[in-house]
Amino acid sequence: MNIGVLKEAAPETRVSLSPEVVAALVKMKVNVWVEKGAGSSAFLPDETYEQAGAKLVDKATIAEADVILTIHTENVPAVLKQQAIIMGVFQPLSHGPQMQQWAQKGLTVFSLDTIPRTTRAQSMDVLSSQANIAGYKAVLLAASSYCRYFPMFMTAAGSIPPAKVVVLGAGVAGLQAIATAKRLGAVVEVSDTRPAVKEEVMSLGAKFIEVEGAADASKAGGYAVEQSEDFKQRQKERLAESIRKSDIVISTAQIPGKKAPVLLSTEMIESMRPGSVIIDLASATGGNTELTKDNETVQHKGVTIIGNSALAACAPADASKLYAKNVLNFLKLIINQEGELQLNFEDDIVKGTVITHAGQIVNERVASLLHN
Repeated sequence: MNIGVLKEAAPETRVSLSPEVVAALVKMKVNVWVEKGAGSSAFLPDETYEQAGAKLVDKATIAEADVILTIHTENVPAVLKQQAIIMGVFQPLSHGPQMQQWAQKGLTVFSLDTIPRTTRAQSMDVLSSQANIAGYKAVLLAASSYCRYFPMFMTAAGSIPPAKVVVLGAGVAGLQAIATAKRLGAVVEVSDTRPAVKEEVMSLGAKFIEVEGAADASKAGGYAVEQSEDFKQRQKERLAESIRKSDIVISTAQIPGKKAPVLLSTEMIESMRPGSVIIDLASATGGNTELTKDNETVQHKGVTIIGNSALAACAPADASKLYAKNVLNFLKLIINQEGELQLNFEDDIVKGTVITHAGQIVNERVASLLHN
């Protein structure tokens, strides 16, 4: 069996497999083809892939592989081998028509961002591994963009109070942002619609902003869910108090398959003092503020709003290493001891991750969106 690794188009800097994972796949009796230069942006030279046992080829050859690895939908070649498997982070709930096109071509599509969030699947959870990096980088970006210190300083010239940071969303990115901001000496408050995360937030030394009456998210697989208008209003009022006193906001709140919830109004942003910074990690799905623009920095009345949903790519070496390990752990579920494909759709992880197969969209959520 042949697995092909595509070079990602700029501005993406990550690569789907690292040389270490290539070596592991070769031991599993799999042939690995890597497009020339695929790892260059992640500081992984072609020779390291050759040394690991990969064959360096062009993009046209990759298109003939049995399994093709890429990260984004737009990077997939138009013509592929019949019944090929493509694997990446395709956000199928937001790219339904593309999923339908691939189904019509007879392709089997695995979207790794739909892996069930279960204990067994943790080693394959690409969203968590990448969000961890994004949360860390978000705080560093905020610190470098902020016009004041993060920690408290007591000097002969006077005392500098610590920065006040508000983190919106206590998922993986949010928790890492909390930990990083605390390490830099900031005072941190956190808002999340899931009361269950309060204990984790407090264990990291942050204060939890409580709003009663949140919708039950216990069956959402660890994700946030849509809230009632009444709750949104009460959350907005409670949040406005904290935002007005904050210097930095790290915004991470997203709902799979839907537009990101708007948590910060223009009025709330204008209540922040000049020099404050907002890092919006939800910018790709609309953003958590009324002023966010994806992949842009907006200045509004002295407040800097940075929209960036791809911060993991700012640490391409480690991001690629972690992503590649996630991919390897998933591939082990569909490759047998002879190095051949063995798709077991009775496996809950395989079933939960496959989007199209045998000419059909088999993921129920994607199919229902297309039929509505």
